[in-house]
Amino acid sequence: MCAGTANLRVTAAMTEAQCQKAWQIGAGSALHAIENGKNLLIGGEMGIANTTAAAALICALTDHAADEIVGLGTGIELAARQHKIQVVNDALARAKAAGAHSPLDWLREVGGLEIAALAGYYTAAAEAGIPILLDGFITTTAAALVAVKAKPEVADWLLASHVSQEQGHRAALAALNLTPLLDLGLRLGEGSGAALALPILQSALTLHREMATFTEAGVAAGAM
Repeated sequence: MCAGTANLRVTAAMTEAQCQKAWQIGAGSALHAIENGKNLLIGGEMGIANTTAAAALICALTDHAADEIVGLGTGIELAARQHKIQVVNDALARAKAAGAHSPLDWLREVGGLEIAALAGYYTAAAEAGIPILLDGFITTTAAALVAVKAKPEVADWLLASHVSQEQGHRAALAALNLTPLLDLGLRLGEGSGAALALPILQSALTLHREMATFTEAGVAAGAM
């Protein structure tokens, strides 16, 4: 692996080999977790400036304009957001001129190593029949979109934990046809929103498994 990606504004963020390697690392991590008995997977990320790569991917894969997707990240000023929009537009134009067409083309051109790893992670989990609880803007909207666009059946295994403050998150969730469980205005990634939503899923499963039916509870039809 490399220390980081290249400048997506002026060149492809990753070589094909780097992108494939990151994808394989993510897939291997998912398979390792599944082999160790995990029946629900959560992906998280840590990074600085990776909302730019995520926004570029979302624009490329949903046909939204950059100013509809690019947000304030961890709290940049409005002037910095305008610069960020220009960076995304420049990256998209460069990648399109370079021949980017498929989801994996776009991932290599404007994505990030962590996004590629997460997309591989989600794809491997879905192929194994294991559900994925998505987290925030980067893990959900960028990595999950790439995985679903590359392999549509991955969508059947995705659950959205929350919608964040990043303005493009709602648009990407809509593109994935997902309804988030929580709307708390979170700005963090690292799997934090998914961790908050996990007890809700656990409670729902417990109710589904243990709650008595009307027949079992001796409730007569029409009594309610």
